[in-house]
Amino acid sequence: QVQFVESGGGLVQPGGSLRLSCAASGSIFSIYDMGWYRQAPGKQRELVARISSGGSTNYADSVKGRFTISRDNAKNSVYLQMNSLKPEDTAVYYCHGSLLPSSRWGQGTQVTVSS
Repeated sequence: QVQFVESGGGLVQPGGSLRLSCAASGSIFSIYDMGWYRQAPGKQRELVARISSGGSTNYADSVKGRFTISRDNAKNSVYLQMNSLKPEDTAVYYCHGSLLPSSRWGQGTQVTVSS
């Protein structure tokens, strides 16, 4: 069964950038719809960005114009480029893959935006 492992989180100053990566095991990654979600302390997990198996993307309004989701099926990976980071972007970021009817989560990676 496919597994997802995130990397690339860390501490960054406001206005800075980070690139998150999610590596998938297994040979059928290309047919998964993939997404990045985040959960801040005391808040519900929310969708950040999503990319379909065909490459269509959509974003939360709060990150439009700042974040870009992409995928490289040859590398079994999905990425989240985050620019112009704000303190309110601080959260644990999770990779999520869905191939209906099943879906799986990664373990999460912490992103902290602070001066």
